[in-house]
Amino acid sequence: MSDALRHTAGARQDSAGIGMTSQRTRDRLIDALEQMAQLDPRVLEVMRQIPRHLFMDEALASRAYENVSLPIGHGQTISHPLTVARMTSALLQGPPMRRVLEIGTGSGYQTAVLAALVPEVVSIERIAALAGRARRVLRDIGVRNVALVVGDGSRGLPDKGPYDGILVTAAPAILPSALAEQLADGGRLVAPVGDREQVLRRLTHTATGLTEERLGDANFVPLRRGRC
Repeated sequence: MSDALRHTAGARQDSAGIGMTSQRTRDRLIDALEQMAQLDPRVLEVMRQIPRHLFMDEALASRAYENVSLPIGHGQTISHPLTVARMTSALLQGPPMRRVLEIGTGSGYQTAVLAALVPEVVSIERIAALAGRARRVLRDIGVRNVALVVGDGSRGLPDKGPYDGILVTAAPAILPSALAEQLADGGRLVAPVGDREQVLRRLTHTATGLTEERLGDANFVPLRRGRC
């Protein structure tokens, strides 16, 4: 168990919620996800512990443990729990990772899941207001192994690379070459790619170049350049 997961588990008692945000409701969601797809058990256990309702507006907290995406402001959404589980499972499949780059912090929920599973997470968010809120929630639940940066995610962050894994939570029409170039040897990148029709792809950096796998259809907000 990572240090971040220990912190999250420790915060669980204070943020378990009541009624529709209770641990029992959270357990029902994870039990349902187990029936929907073949997912990494480590990812599901982490999601069982992380209080998703804290990463969204209080008015929507009662829907936090439904398998739906929900608005978080600024034209952005918090992804379906199944999507988070699928992408994280796909990223982790292979040799252990030490450092992961996340493109699009958003609410910070996916960030928290990653932080409980790998020693170091670097996360980029282009919208300063979302980054500020995510930083506060991550701090409040005890996550300490995330470097959160406001910037243009399409460029990645080469100064902190290379990365064993890169996870992109918004869809570029074409995957920026700068991101693949920041993968370490053996590193894996998971991203939705496409304009009208999106496909979830996994790229792996091998000795002979990049290999690509298609993991199914996807539906994400577009990846925007710049920062605001």
